[in-house]
Amino acid sequence: MNSNLEQIILAQPRGFCAGVDRAINIVNEALQRFGAPIYVRHEIVHNVYVVEELRTKGAIFVEELAEVPKGAIVVFSAHGVSQEVRRDAAARGLKIYDATCPLVSKVHVEVVKMCKDGFTVLMIGHAGHPEVEGTMGQANTGIFLIENLGDVAKLSFPADTKLAFVTQTTLSVDETKEIVDALTQKFPQIIKPRKQDICYATQNRQDAVKFMAPQVDVVIVVGSKMSSNSNRLRELAEKLGVPAYMVDAPEQLQAEWFVGKKRVGLTAGASAPETLAQAIVQRIQEFGPRQVHSLPGIVEDTVFSLPKSLVD
Repeated sequence: MNSNLEQIILAQPRGFCAGVDRAINIVNEALQRFGAPIYVRHEIVHNVYVVEELRTKGAIFVEELAEVPKGAIVVFSAHGVSQEVRRDAAARGLKIYDATCPLVSKVHVEVVKMCKDGFTVLMIGHAGHPEVEGTMGQANTGIFLIENLGDVAKLSFPADTKLAFVTQTTLSVDETKEIVDALTQKFPQIIKPRKQDICYATQNRQDAVKFMAPQVDVVIVVGSKMSSNSNRLRELAEKLGVPAYMVDAPEQLQAEWFVGKKRVGLTAGASAPETLAQAIVQRIQEFGPRQVHSLPGIVEDTVFSLPKSLVD
């Protein structure tokens, strides 16, 4: 026990965003309507707790469509898929329910239009992330990945090249701005997205951590290792000078994190459910603090509807 701990401060907003909520609801609705098994390509969202809960209901998670029996029902994850995956699914006669976040789909549409209009597209994102693979897979050629400022420095295109850029939706807002500034300085003619690709939920959660961090001595981020937006929250807190740890189960909390600390800040990535966040709050309370205080912040009311083919 640590008697120094006085208060747990909760960031607002935190946890599920509309895209995650929709994706999970699609799997649950498919299970309810058609029964198990329902196949899901990749983790529906990057959260161990969510995936295990759906697995107990009869969802089967696969990385490749070759693992799905012909004619079966498959859900595409919230991260989106390439055109090649869509063609493969059609060739296998699979019944598809697409849980791609509408904000990711918006970026897909941008890429297709830009490539069709003769642009070379630069995608700012993290190599290997399924959203990046899906977005870059919207075009066969003419799209390149930019991960950092070093990648920008290496770029070289003829002066008459039509350039445009898009971004992964779950990036660090501040770090992405640095890359965008470098791109626009090097290529003044580069075309920006009409509206920034980093989603509202990512922006809001990072802003909430910026507001919370100066008020606490340590930050706990509820999120899984694979979650890009959760990792960005932890990195942001550390960048602001506050020790930060990411957990996706109450038992992962360690007593030494709270030694000498009075106020614990807690946030949750967009794929982490509030039930898990509350379980972690209860576990932190076992280390001492009884008072829980919610900070003011944006109340998100965005809702994305389910596919008509699933609810009709």
